[in-house]
Amino acid sequence: MWSKPKITVISINLSIIALFCICCVVGVRGGQGENLMARKPIEDVLKDQTEKLMSIPGVVGMAQGLCNNKPCIKVYVIKKTSELGQKIPDSLGGYPVSVEEAGEIRALPKNQLKKD
Repeated sequence: MWSKPKITVISINLSIIALFCICCVVGVRGGQGENLMARKPIEDVLKDQTEKLMSIPGVVGMAQGLCNNKPCIKVYVIKKTSELGQKIPDSLGGYPVSVEEAGEIRALPKNQLKKD
């Protein structure tokens, strides 16, 4: 009553399972932030985005840094607010963005600069 399974059906099923496993591995890597495609160096992303982000009122600086031991872009603001949080993206060029409160940044007057 039962017919023997055909070899072609089994090999097709194995091919589908293999393809599924490959897709899952690529999907998991992508979800962890592993970018399989080459991305711009972080220095180039900073150079390209600095003018745009520095034009946002309240942003006082930008830098390259580490977040969870991975390269990230740090955006320094006078005070963290929800309004600024909406204007600053979560990532730039594939790199995570960290917003840090730095307060107001000003140059010291010339008479307060220490001479060596």
